[in-house]
Amino acid sequence: MFPQALLDVCKPSYLAIIGELKRSGGLAIPELSKMLEMSYMGVKQHCVKLEELGYLKVWRVPRVQVGRPQKLYKLTAKCDPLFPDGGGALVLDLLEGVKNSFGDSAPEKLLFHYFEKERDHWLSVVSAGQSLVEKATRFADARIKAGHFCHCQYSPEEGFVIEEYHHPLQRIFQAYPGLITLETRMIEQTLGSKVDRVEKKGSQGVKCTVYRISTLG
Repeated sequence: MFPQALLDVCKPSYLAIIGELKRSGGLAIPELSKMLEMSYMGVKQHCVKLEELGYLKVWRVPRVQVGRPQKLYKLTAKCDPLFPDGGGALVLDLLEGVKNSFGDSAPEKLLFHYFEKERDHWLSVVSAGQSLVEKATRFADARIKAGHFCHCQYSPEEGFVIEEYHHPLQRIFQAYPGLITLETRMIEQTLGSKVDRVEKKGSQGVKCTVYRISTLG
């Protein structure tokens, strides 16, 4: 069976709202309405219902000018099951045991083989792409299916990028930061192009990992 969190918010409109709030960290209804191309009242009704279900909370920001505080909606911890962490605690315990038994370098060697298998899977997914943009889009779709929360976009300033707001192995990366470089290299091998990985923060402090695709095919 699906987790209750998925059953409650399975409507596409609910998931779209949660996705925008995950990316932004908090938005007012007019902003959500514009981003989702939905009516103000429609978005408001959805947000009120999601608040009643416990998935959203209200955050009131004092206005600089005279008037009532601005009302923003933010995600609550009840949304966490929608963004799985890949069993981070269990994996860290297992890696600690591997390190104690086989030495400090053993966990990263083990994970190197994991990312090799991931790369082989990514290659099979993107191989049908005719251009680098199509391959990167297929790659992002595969990441989403694996529990990541990301999307592709193009901007004149940064070019074609993949923005990622959730990584199931984030806790593992914090404990073993060398894996960040390893995964980035595997992504480069998958796409056949140099990839620059940078960390950014949005206006509400939301962390975002940006993969810049340096060469377009």
